[in-house]
This record gives sequence, C-alpha cells and structure tokens, in this order.
Amino acid sequence: MLVDERREQIRGIAEKMGFVSLQELADEVGVSESTVRRDLEHLDGIGQIRRTRGGAVYVGEGLHAFEERVSKALNEKRRIARAVAELIEPGEAILLDGGTTTLEVARQLHGRPLHVVTNSLPIVNALATDPNVELVFVGGYVYPNSGVALGPLTVEALSRINARRLVMGVGGITERGLYNGNTLLVETERQMMAAAEEVIVVADSSKFDHTALAHLCTLDKVDRFVVDKGLSPVWRNRIDRAGAELIVAD
Repeated sequence: MLVDERREQIRGIAEKMGFVSLQELADEVGVSESTVRRDLEHLDGIGQIRRTRGGAVYVGEGLHAFEERVSKALNEKRRIARAVAELIEPGEAILLDGGTTTLEVARQLHGRPLHVVTNSLPIVNALATDPNVELVFVGGYVYPNSGVALGPLTVEALSRINARRLVMGVGGITERGLYNGNTLLVETERQMMAAAEEVIVVADSSKFDHTALAHLCTLDKVDRFVVDKGLSPVWRNRIDRAGAELIVAD
C-alpha cells in the first residue's frame, strides 16, 4: 500500500469512529504503531485529525466550521428557537446539545431562571454571564471546528445528570431516523437522551431527507420535533406516525 493510500485509510477510519486508538489503527491498517504515529503526525499537520494521548480525534471536513454554519437558515433557526423557549418553564433543568440551532435556543433563554447543562463552548459563552442561569459545562475532547465536547469523559459526566428536557440538533433526518457527523458525537447524544425525560429535536427543513455519517436513533425515540414551516406534508405525516409531537414555528 502506498503511503498516501494508507494515510487516506487512516483518515477514513478516524472520520467514521470520531475517536480511534493507536492500537486500533495499527490492527486495522496492518502496520506498526510507529508507522501509524508518523501518519498521524502528518494528518495532524494538515488539519485532518488531532493527535491525542493514545490515538486521534477526527476534525476534518466531516464537521463544518461552526462559524460557517451559524448564518445558514438563520431566520428559520431563530423562529424555531423562540418556539422551543415557549415550552421551557422557569426552574427547569435542561440539556442543550451543541449546534447552531441550539445556540439560538440558548440566546432565547437568556435572563430566565434555569439550570442549563451543555457540552457546547459557544452556548457557555452565550450564558456564562447570566446571573439567572445555573450553568454546567460538561467537558471532554473539544472539537475545534464546533466547540463541542465529546467522547468518554463527556459520556461519563452525562451519566450523572438528570434533566427535564434535552434540546438537540441533528445532521440529517430520514425515514430510518436521525443522523449526525460521527460516531463519537452520536455516542455522546445517546447519553444525553438517556439523561432526559423529554427529547426535543430542533431542525430546519433542509435537514430532512438527508443523512450524515452516523445513525443516532429511530424517529420514535423523539418526543417533539420543532421545525420551520418549510417542512413537507409527507414529513408531517411521518412524524405523526412515529408518535412524536410536531411544532411548526411561524
């Protein structure tokens, strides 16, 4: 195998898994750990992965830069955020997943007496100075392109959390269910879902009929979908059949 082919294979494994250990890469590719280390150094240097102790985290094109996504469908995201904020009562404990739509939700909650737990640095920045919000940041590996903490440390911390609601974004939604950018992200979101009494998915209509790399769950695992008015009648029926409540934000 040529060097470039091997490095592309390593990059692909890291993208699929989110986090991958040095030993796993060596076994999968069939080379020594020292060879894998040199390849990881190269991939780290060009910004495709980030070296960690004992392995690597994927940070390449699978997760678009957060700043590039903030302005996409911004009006729809703000309408969705206002609709979600109306559901949340004073004093609740809520989980906010990372993402541009959930960031808009956080901004709508500013000034309200709440307990907020999040793995998103942008959301922490939005709420950190609010004296009414008791804010908990759940740490872990922080993806530089999104500012979201993921991985085993994050999952462990979330296992000790109980929340009234989870508000989460997704990378895509099809008849098979919800998708997101990589397996590490999906693992973290599954723990968030387990920690919450109610799961609310926020998604503008462009997310429907599209997949992302990793499958998260089926549609029936969601209690509420909050979407914009561009959602098709077909999808409105699918959500109804899945037993979830649909809120269309005007």
